Amino acid sequence: MRSKRLLFAALMALPTGALGQSAQKPFVVARDIQIESGDTWTQDGVKYRLYGVQSCLRGTDFVQGAQRLDCGLASIAQFAALVQTSPASCQPLGAANDGAMFVVCGAKVGEVTIDVGTALIASGYAFAAVAKSGAPINENYLVTELVAKNARQGLWAGVFTHPVQMLLARPAQ
Repeated sequence: MRSKRLLFAALMALPTGALGQSAQKPFVVARDIQIESGDTWTQDGVKYRLYGVQSCLRGTDFVQGAQRLDCGLASIAQFAALVQTSPASCQPLGAANDGAMFVVCGAKVGEVTIDVGTALIASGYAFAAVAKSGAPINENYLVTELVAKNARQGLWAGVFTHPVQMLLARPAQ
């Protein structure tokens, strides 16, 4: 029941017309996916992206103590760990501007199904995506991000530049 409410909430947050001509069927995340970032992967020739989730950008720094690491690779590692150890299924929502398919996903952890976006953000290795206006795409994800930040979870335990700040600062393409 909760996963149906999460899917409904995600669908209601989409811009009008974002679902496109036809709704696609749910699918299981395969074990042999190509992970591109902490929120995007390719499976069977289709690029998928978690709706409302922003991972750290590859090639940006995350500093914790004396260690300087690639922030994007840290996000990828967390995403990979979750989808490779917990059976996940996704519901396609609609196409992104770059042709990727936006999805919401649930992963089975024990007897409970969790929202993958919430889990990644709560771990501190992903963030709430925002619209060009700066408004969060999913307000629940923003609350989860603030909880992770206050608890210094994941990347919040170190120093990094928030990817949303970097993306909002880029000129429109």
